Parts: sequence; C-alpha cells; structure tokens
Amino acid sequence: MTTVTTPPTAAPDLGAIKARQRQTWASGDFHAIAALIVPVSERLCDAVDLRAGERVLDVATGSGNTAIAAARRLCDVTGVDYVPALLERGRRRAAAEGLPVTFEEGDAEALPVADGAYDVVLSTFGSMFAPDQDRAARELLRASRPGGRIGLASWSPEGWIGEVFRITGRHVPPPAGLRPPARWGTETGLRELFGDDVAALQMTRRSFDWRFASAQQYLHLFRTTYGPTLKAFEALDASGQEALAGDLLAAVERFNRSDDGTLVVPSEYLEAVLIKR
Repeated sequence: MTTVTTPPTAAPDLGAIKARQRQTWASGDFHAIAALIVPVSERLCDAVDLRAGERVLDVATGSGNTAIAAARRLCDVTGVDYVPALLERGRRRAAAEGLPVTFEEGDAEALPVADGAYDVVLSTFGSMFAPDQDRAARELLRASRPGGRIGLASWSPEGWIGEVFRITGRHVPPPAGLRPPARWGTETGLRELFGDDVAALQMTRRSFDWRFASAQQYLHLFRTTYGPTLKAFEALDASGQEALAGDLLAAVERFNRSDDGTLVVPSEYLEAVLIKR
C-alpha cells in the first residue's frame, strides 16, 4: 500500500502581500467611496463616547473620515495610514473644516506611536484588511493606555460587502493561507484576536445603507475608484471581467431593498467597543 503525503501549505508571504495591498489602496480614488460612508465614523465616535481633550488615534484612516469625526468632538487626534495620497486628502479635508488633525504615514501592523499613548484607538474598515491580523490587533492594544477604549467598525461576512468579498475571491482567489478580512466582523474573530487583553467587549450589529441610482452606477463607481475591485478586474481577461461584473450586479440587486428603480443596499457591519486591561 502506497502512502500519499500531502505537502504542507507554505505560509503566505505577508510582506509581499502588504506591498501589493499598498499599491491596491493607492489605485483608483478610495476617497470617492470613503465620502459615502462618513456616517459610520460619526456613529463609531459616539459609540466609544469620546470626550473633549482625549488623545485619539485613527488607524488606517484613509482620507480621514474617523479622524475628522473625532476632531469634531474636540479631541487631540492623529490619523495613520500607509497611502500618502490618502493622507494628503485627509489634510485638505481637515483644513477645509478648520479642524486640527495630525496625519502621519504608518502601517497598521507597525504603528509609529509610543506604547499606551492614546486614550482611544479607532479603526473604521481599516485594521481588518491587515494581512497579519494578530499583529494588527496587538498594535491596537499597544497604542492604547491601560483602561483605554478601542473602537472598531468591520464589515461582517453576512452583509453585502461580505458577499462582495466572497464573489471577488472566487474570481481572483486571495493568497493561500490568508485569513479573510471579515473575520473582524464576527464575535468569534474579535475574541480570538483580542482574548484576555481586553476587560470588556461590547458588540453591536449595525447596517449602513448604500444608495445608488442603478446597479450599473454602483459597478462603475467601484471598479474605477475602489482599489480592491479595480485590481480584481485588471487581473482578469475580457471574459473573466464579464463574469465578475455579472456576479457583482446580481449580488447588489439581490440585497437591494428599494422598489422605485434605484438601489438602497443594506450592508451589515460589526461595531465593537473594547476596554483594554
């Protein structure tokens, strides 16, 4: 009898994945998407009950949605991201509103901050995309002072964006061994990531309604401005692009709750408030 040995799966090259991710998020114009989801940041800042004068760090800030929301509450705010163009957009937005926000280039897995430097650490659909999820979680904890609050908004696997992730992954498979970003949008995932390092974990399932004039408007917006979708289409030939487009259009229509010819697409996310020990 011959024994067949299955070779072990090689660990993903997280450094190479991160380099590709940075290019992905720098492509297109992510701010065109971020501008639509500002209400999520406002809601997260209320969920963590920000107080004027608190030191706040917004991790993977993008073009500054959550950093700016925190600054509106008169906090001392720093936003960190690894895409310089998005940081510059955040600076312009904050300046236009007369809000003092510091924007710094940095990686969610290696934050350029001192241990325990912040009263509140936030991330809105940001840290969830870090390739090394355990390291990203440790960095959120490290940046927070003992007793400090960590506020997270993460897309859930069950919602529309979670379905978009699955569809895209079927057409352009992610690197083997990489854990799905939507793990952060589950209670099990957060408890695995933060474990006994937090004294309390409060989770609330929320829904954000995306609004589009049509399914075609949604598809055009995402495939031209949202880096992950843009890069997925670029990776496919013409027939592959047509198949991906068809599946994405079918999904957005399936989640649509509007009956007037436009689209109103609820997308579930998990809002979490953690208290560091």
